[in-house]
Amino acid sequence: MDFLQIVVVLAIAVILAVPLAKYLTSVYSLEITKQDRIFGSMERYIYKLSGIKTHDMTWQQYAKALLLSNLVMFFISYMILRFQGELPGNPSDVDGMEPLLAFNTAASFLTNTNLQHYSGESGLSYLSQMAVIIFLMFTTPATGLSMCMAFFRGLTGQRNLGNFYVDLIRTITRVLLPLSILIGLILVSQGVPQTFSPTAIATTLEGATQNIARGPVAALESIKHIGTNGGGFFGVNSAHPFENPNGFTNVLEIISMFLIPAALPLTFGYMARNKKQGWILFSAMGLMLLLFLGMTYFNEKNGNPSLEQIGLSQENGSMEGKEVRFGVAQSALFTSITTAATTGSVNNMHDTLTPLGSIAPLAMMMVNCVFGGEGVGTINILMYSIMAVFLAGLMVGRTPEFLGKKIEGQEMKLIAIAILLHPLIILVPSAIALATQMGSAAISNPGFHGISQVVYEFTSSAANNGSGFEGLGDNTPFWNISTGLVMLFGRYFSMFAMIAVAGSLLVKKRVPETMGTFKTDNGTFLVILLATVLIIGALTFFPIMALGPIAEWLSIR
Repeated sequence: MDFLQIVVVLAIAVILAVPLAKYLTSVYSLEITKQDRIFGSMERYIYKLSGIKTHDMTWQQYAKALLLSNLVMFFISYMILRFQGELPGNPSDVDGMEPLLAFNTAASFLTNTNLQHYSGESGLSYLSQMAVIIFLMFTTPATGLSMCMAFFRGLTGQRNLGNFYVDLIRTITRVLLPLSILIGLILVSQGVPQTFSPTAIATTLEGATQNIARGPVAALESIKHIGTNGGGFFGVNSAHPFENPNGFTNVLEIISMFLIPAALPLTFGYMARNKKQGWILFSAMGLMLLLFLGMTYFNEKNGNPSLEQIGLSQENGSMEGKEVRFGVAQSALFTSITTAATTGSVNNMHDTLTPLGSIAPLAMMMVNCVFGGEGVGTINILMYSIMAVFLAGLMVGRTPEFLGKKIEGQEMKLIAIAILLHPLIILVPSAIALATQMGSAAISNPGFHGISQVVYEFTSSAANNGSGFEGLGDNTPFWNISTGLVMLFGRYFSMFAMIAVAGSLLVKKRVPETMGTFKTDNGTFLVILLATVLIIGALTFFPIMALGPIAEWLSIR
């Protein structure tokens, strides 16, 4: 039954991803489409009201527009969080956030990470939940998708990279809003609250008073998953019955956060006019997902040896930190999809995963190209594809080409920077934290598990995922500053490197295909691509894995 559950959910997601990929291709087409009849007048009104010029942009203009708009959003969000105690929309009288926590929260949601060093129901007013959290849950995935489409256009040789503001608005009006409204209505029908009423006060059977937090939960929950955001309205996220009431909503949330990431490699194939190319990328990411999903499921199903040694039955698997209503299968699937799609939403506590079960979510965030979030994973797998083509070209003594464009020194330098930056902003801060914070109260377990807690926090921040090993007491100046900076570096440095690559490839002339051209839409390339990703990931991160989860597993055997 467990396997049937997993197969059915994944099959539904893949079936839905195919028509969505065709729709996304139409959305980001630089030609006039039928969608313009529905959305065109509304979008033109937004352009006029905002003073947006819809002309084509160079890669430098595209990157500048992205950076400036994000800076403005960061400042507005920070100010609302700081002064939410004095602003309206605060029926529960929540105080303003202290400066460093507000910085971390604004950086977190601006970068589509949604790492939370606060508890949602007690840390934010309704105004902050809507004007900061839900607002950024729309604009930040829209930013990622816009950058992804500009990258696609550069690689596929379309006439220009497009216009950032047009891509941003189209993403919101044509993709995120319709899907989030549909999913939100379904969630409300299943019992997820959507109200502006203050905290409910109830009297328990024992006569005690209980405060029951509520609010505009369904609106946040829908865009949280369809936008691969992940931040919860409540502290325990999708393990809370108000966010995830039953098995049906659990499946809906899994499909929601997997839908757009699964569609994007296929979208690339359509834009490149080579559907096989899209399916090769999808297959590479899909095989890695199945590998890591299997690792999580089987280790959680086999249970925890330490608990078995003290006489606790592990017949149903390791149920520590899991909801009984979901069980091991749906918990393992949720864990794998949320880290593969860099969503960060959780329906079980990752801190309680078995040591080997925790390797899979860590590894998927470390390689950061197993589908990924709104555009990020597909950009990263394409980056690895270019790297694989370059390595294959070196082995046969031929100038590497990808989709008819020569890959030369300038592109490889930028890609090398992006590849090296990710482990750098994970491992260096982790080393500093382990050297300076290991004896502090923030790290609840000073042993091998404590190493995993620290590395997971920075890996989640660098990958813009947001899930955490919540045994870590992370609302301190050190963690707020360090993870805030890692989130910003992880988001923007790689983005700008990749848009520069797209701009460079866009102006290159297409090289005619010959008998010596290395094809990238067949099984041979699939094997080379998987080897490139896994070898680079293993060489970079295996030592820290050995010090954390692997050493912990050996210690409890």
